[in-house]
Amino acid sequence: MGEHRKVALVTGANKGIGRGAAAQLAAAGMTVLVGARDPRRGEEAAAALREPGGDVHALALDVTDAASVRAAAEQVEERFGRLDVLINNAGISGSGKVAPDQAHDQIPSTVDLDMVRTVFETNVFGVIAVTNAMLPLLRRSPEPRVVNVSSHAASMTIFSDPAGPMTALPPSAAYSPSKSALNALTVQYANELGKDGVLVNAAAPGFVATDANDHTGVLTVEEGAAVLVRLATLGADGPTGGFFGAEGPIPW
Repeated sequence: MGEHRKVALVTGANKGIGRGAAAQLAAAGMTVLVGARDPRRGEEAAAALREPGGDVHALALDVTDAASVRAAAEQVEERFGRLDVLINNAGISGSGKVAPDQAHDQIPSTVDLDMVRTVFETNVFGVIAVTNAMLPLLRRSPEPRVVNVSSHAASMTIFSDPAGPMTALPPSAAYSPSKSALNALTVQYANELGKDGVLVNAAAPGFVATDANDHTGVLTVEEGAAVLVRLATLGADGPTGGFFGAEGPIPW
């Protein structure tokens, strides 16, 4: 185990951007826990990430299931006694595997309220559940870092610009507001935990080709994960309560 190795948990890390971040943190010498709802997929991902020599372990974790979250925290406590990095990456679009410009089921006036609830359950409430369960372990770290994986779609500034890049997309009552809420939560956690040295930031990976958008994205997983890793490895003088992409700070 080695006391010198930092321990990082990435939720929803069996594929996509989460897996990319897990690979980069492992390559940087951290012990990485691959959080996955499906234990078999988690084990497969962890095994693949161990191949290059990474210290990677699967952790069964369904962020929407209180018992699962509790059990995961207990496992981290037993095996490692602390957590240095938490990347809240698990998220759903609500529309399944479609390109964002095809997500017509998110249009506010006709949206199914149950879909909105489902999206918030994972993207917002799940983040609160996991963060709070892991906080006692994060407080034992000399340099605790929390990264909430958001999206440019969270930005009300960008969406409300009539000439902005988002005008090509159908309006969204589920995914986009869930990420705006996640950003708001990020600021509140940062304010609460700042005095304890916990740096909490939101990251926008950009339009990455993943299952979530039916691989219509233009960035690689590696490119998208880079900002997550940067925020997970901030020095003590790093920012907190911010929203960042590869290009730097993003407007709220």
